[in-house]
Amino acid sequence: MSKVNLNKVKASGDMELKEKVVAINRVVKTTKGGRTFSFSALVVVGNEQGVVGQGLGKAKEVQEAITKGIEDAKKNLVKVPIRHGTIPHDQWAKEGAAKVMIKPAAHGTGVIAGGSMRSVLESAGITDVLAKSLGSANPHNVVKATIKALTLLREPVAVSKQRNLQLKKVFNG
Repeated sequence: MSKVNLNKVKASGDMELKEKVVAINRVVKTTKGGRTFSFSALVVVGNEQGVVGQGLGKAKEVQEAITKGIEDAKKNLVKVPIRHGTIPHDQWAKEGAAKVMIKPAAHGTGVIAGGSMRSVLESAGITDVLAKSLGSANPHNVVKATIKALTLLREPVAVSKQRNLQLKKVFNG
């Protein structure tokens, strides 16, 4: 059974997206004529208001790889529910051998996250969150797992409708 991602967002011309390069990798291919260098760039884009996406670009030049990564990231945008600068509830996600855990935090805590997770959470516009990356530190899988965790988050209004409860009963149990 496969899940349908309902959180997909289309990039429009009026949406102001900020790019962050998470990782650049130099790849060497040895041929009969010598070594050929190329680059891959992992890029995260977001509008800091609940929309974030990740992309991978590969090219012979670093700048060209980053540009391709940005274009790829704009095709993979997702909407993230944000409540008062934090996320609505705890969430775990796994991608490959990378596992991530994100928890809501009180106002003023800041983004407590490392490396590539921090880039994704800041690009999404989350200002207060506790996050932990477990397992593999591969930036590709950590970024994918973080975005997966953010897409699995649910709005309290949607939960109350699904359970046929009033909104205040969702928070009180």
